[in-house]
Formats: sequence, structure tokens, C-alpha cells
Amino acid sequence: MRRLTLLSAACAIVLTVTALVPAGAARADDMVTIVIKDHKFEPAEVKIPANKRVTLLVDNQDATSEEFESNEMKVEKIVGGRKQIKVMVGPLKPGRYPFFGEFHEATAQGAVIAE
Repeated sequence: MRRLTLLSAACAIVLTVTALVPAGAARADDMVTIVIKDHKFEPAEVKIPANKRVTLLVDNQDATSEEFESNEMKVEKIVGGRKQIKVMVGPLKPGRYPFFGEFHEATAQGAVIAE
């Protein structure tokens, strides 16, 4: 009987915490990593679910700073050398959303594809 009571209490806690998470909030599986290396984004294109908020983890492995910028996603963030930032994007309609690194624009090009 005691085991059943503990199990019921644990389920109630999980359900309560789950209900407190806002709809559309990013979860751990809604994070996409983009690496900056040799002044290029890797991968250059990332796919995310449409109509859902997603966290982009931008990991700059270069010694110099770079900017992660997208006019379409309304994002402009500087990533220090050997630093990481998190950028929340979306929810985005299905489509292609280019991004670039303004400090090395000739090579630092990429896109988020929402589908």
C-alpha cells in the first residue's frame, strides 16, 4: 500500500510540473547546436520543426569573436571567441531563414530551415 501511495505522489508531482511548462517552451530535445569553426557555420543548414520555439546553441570554437545575425529571424548576437550563446528562435512558419556572421560574412553563411 505504501509503495502505491509513493507512486501516486510521484505521478502527481510529474503532472503538476508538466502543467507548469508553457505551451511551445523549448525542451532539451528542442536544442540545435551550430558550431563556428574557421569562420564558417557547421552545419551550414539546420532543420527545426515549424511553429515551435527552438533554442540554437551557437558554439564559437574560433579564437576571435563572431556575430550570429539573421534579419528574417530578428536576431543579432555577438559570440566571443571560444564562447557559447543560446538564441531562442520561433515559432517560425515553414521556410528558409538565412543567418550570417557579420565579422566574416564571406565565409560565415547558413540557414535555419523550418519544416
